[in-house]
Amino acid sequence: MIRNTFSMLNGIGEKMERRLWTEGILTWDDFISADDICFISPERKAAFDWSLNTAAQKLGERDAVFFARRVRRREHWRLFDIFKEDSLYLDIETNGLMPGRGGYVTVVGLYDGHDWRCLVAGDNLTAENLRRELSGYKCLVTFYGSSFDVPFLQRVFPDVRFDMPHFDLCFAAKRLGIGGGLKKIEVLFDIERDDDVKGMDGYDAVRLWEYARRGNNDARRLLLCYNREDTINLLRIADILYHRLKQSTGIEEHFVCGAT
Repeated sequence: MIRNTFSMLNGIGEKMERRLWTEGILTWDDFISADDICFISPERKAAFDWSLNTAAQKLGERDAVFFARRVRRREHWRLFDIFKEDSLYLDIETNGLMPGRGGYVTVVGLYDGHDWRCLVAGDNLTAENLRRELSGYKCLVTFYGSSFDVPFLQRVFPDVRFDMPHFDLCFAAKRLGIGGGLKKIEVLFDIERDDDVKGMDGYDAVRLWEYARRGNNDARRLLLCYNREDTINLLRIADILYHRLKQSTGIEEHFVCGAT
């Protein structure tokens, strides 16, 4: 989808982007190779050509940070397919309080599409370990993470940077008219949870942490299982929402000879 994206260019919004698609300008290559585009002046087109050539070079280099800065945050979802194999799915648990009022992160769950792992307070949750876990990934996927998980982590670990593209599934779902929290959307998409943690919510996670902190190993196991389900289910939801968002743009109506 990113190669069909022109709205990252200064002065081009989604309306003009759709007009370009209607005119058969579906990809960056189509734009650059066009001799002229009637509703874009030659001077602007030359500048846009340069920007798109730069973008193509950066995409070839898999420079995700470039696109995180260049693409509007609400459009970061457009990068998911190109960076899917290098995406990190993240979900945190806390002790129920906010930073500055005694709040801290209890668990950071991390999933790369193959393996789930976690950082746990008092065990291995440190800024250095979190930074190491984030390194090498090209896209961050969360549910409401742009408003909660990432700001919370940045308050607790101010030296850890989150500068990769961020696909927030909560706001993606709302954009498609799908409301509710993660558990509701899982049900909507027929995603099952482990029987041991079905029906649990964030309040239960706080309670389980208190028991675990006091040495209850079963509570710790359940808490980590709960976080694991929260984290790994993000992948299936991301796949569904990405394809629905792409469909909602109208680009698929203009596909010709497999253009993507």
